[in-house]
Amino acid sequence: MRRVVVTGLGLVTPLGADVETAWANILAAKSGAGTITRFDATDYACTIACEVKPADHPYGFDPNKRVDHKVQRQVDPFIIYGIDAAGQALEDAGLLDMTLEQKYRAGCSIGAGIGGLPGIASESIVLHEKGPRRVSPHFVHGRLINLITGQVQIKYGLMGPNHAVVTACSTGAHSIGDAARMIAMDDADVMLAGGAEGAICPLGIAGFSQARALSTNFNATPEKGSRPYDKDRDGFVMGEGAGVVCLEEYEHAKARGAKIYAEVIGYGLSGDAYHVTAPHPEGSGAFRSMEMAMRKSGLELSDIDYINAHGTSTPLGDELELNAVRRLFGDNIKTMSMSSTKSAIGHLLGGAGAVESIFCILAMRDQIVPPTLNLDNPSDNCIGVDLVPHVAKKRSVKAVLNNSFGFGGTNASLVLRAM
Repeated sequence: MRRVVVTGLGLVTPLGADVETAWANILAAKSGAGTITRFDATDYACTIACEVKPADHPYGFDPNKRVDHKVQRQVDPFIIYGIDAAGQALEDAGLLDMTLEQKYRAGCSIGAGIGGLPGIASESIVLHEKGPRRVSPHFVHGRLINLITGQVQIKYGLMGPNHAVVTACSTGAHSIGDAARMIAMDDADVMLAGGAEGAICPLGIAGFSQARALSTNFNATPEKGSRPYDKDRDGFVMGEGAGVVCLEEYEHAKARGAKIYAEVIGYGLSGDAYHVTAPHPEGSGAFRSMEMAMRKSGLELSDIDYINAHGTSTPLGDELELNAVRRLFGDNIKTMSMSSTKSAIGHLLGGAGAVESIFCILAMRDQIVPPTLNLDNPSDNCIGVDLVPHVAKKRSVKAVLNNSFGFGGTNASLVLRAM
């Protein structure tokens, strides 16, 4: 099997629209949460979210940098975020000037958990109020999840695998794992891989609120809403954005003198076969996903220095993940750190696993692990676990594990190693 390394990174997040800005704000323990500005959420149970900031904000997102105006008018935000993050990763990898033969061997694996929900909702109103002939001709291809990969491959002329994962909140991690396998199996030499989401809209907030998934007790103090492992947590805070990595076959990267961030050495996936929204009460799916990733990696359990947890801030999910980690790692949990960056940027749904994998890579690069914000009153289950409360922590980080779990009982775990 061929080795797979990471040679480029791209981020669009509520705390910054590029890798270094987002990472600096994460380490500074800033929060991307605030009162929803996209629409009047006064009458909603949840009125807060972690929105990507506008271009005029100190760390806002300017779509004009990498996305054509015509495309911006035709597609939903998640596609715009995905195109930009993919462009960043390709630029960072130094692969903008590939030959035609190289482009035949370069592809994309970028997905989303929900996709074009804002556009679906708005065009449904157009259909209802104005009739079928007023629905946008761009409606379908502006909402489809695989149109991130489609748009990216058209923009950069990539003609390798065109793959789009849709596995709820595990999407980003599955996308990276699947892409790594494609390279390992010699289906491609280069893959842009990750996830994106842009579902902060009336229908998205209303739907997740009615499912009792979102935090509703911190509307007056948005920055306190996302609080993984804290006794006062009451649901997640929705985030948005994208994370994309450039994966490359090791010898291919070495031959061109590429900067190598990390190696993807383990990928695990499993299904709970239990419930459409609730995780398995014994955390068996999470356990088996992590166990597979560790087995594939060839590492010892003691080699993992840091876990970026799924840690959404839901009362049930946080505890079950922690139990699964304890079950797998045993006494090794005493020597590792584990945190949830969702406490700072919210839950990016289909983009979460990819964004958090990038934070894992940066933790290895800089030998520092990001904090879990708002861990003021840890649950009893947290005793003996370094959840990095409130402030980032300098420590040795040579190997990391990233977890992502989603509705429908879909689980993904990735193991990455410093080079």
